[in-house]
Amino acid sequence: MAEVGNSNLLKLDTGILPKDACIVMVKTEWNAAIVDELEAGCRRVFNENGIESFLTLTVPGAVEIPFAIKSFWDARKYLDGRPHAFIALGCVVRGDTPHFEYVCQAVTDGVVKLNHSLPVPVIFGVLTVNNDEQARERIGGKHGHKGEEAAITALKMIALQRSFKK
Repeated sequence: MAEVGNSNLLKLDTGILPKDACIVMVKTEWNAAIVDELEAGCRRVFNENGIESFLTLTVPGAVEIPFAIKSFWDARKYLDGRPHAFIALGCVVRGDTPHFEYVCQAVTDGVVKLNHSLPVPVIFGVLTVNNDEQARERIGGKHGHKGEEAAITALKMIALQRSFKK
């Protein structure tokens, strides 16, 4: 099983952080207690690193995340305050029907397509778990905090993209 301790993910070695970055989190209404904690983890990382421009959009479920991201980008892409990264936040818990697989595949495919088509990164912060205990383990339990990790990943990807323009 992958654990945060086995990586350098939490090490922010990006040099000067992109403090002027605008980051948009898109979160689901489903499994609100878990998803709200993912968002709180993102906000903690942004606040600790002086990132001031971030906002949250809320959608009904995980399948709707890619649509919201694409629509928001299309509405803002020519404005000065356009996003420099998006973070998809959700929690899909396995049930007794194949619905879990369809939802997980749809949101995963949607985020991958966005990463191929948008000029800014889209970070996958959607938990796909078998039960509530596994979800709790990923919001500050033995598997770290996936919201914080998503925020750090967004900052790293913004810094990486900016390094290409130098």
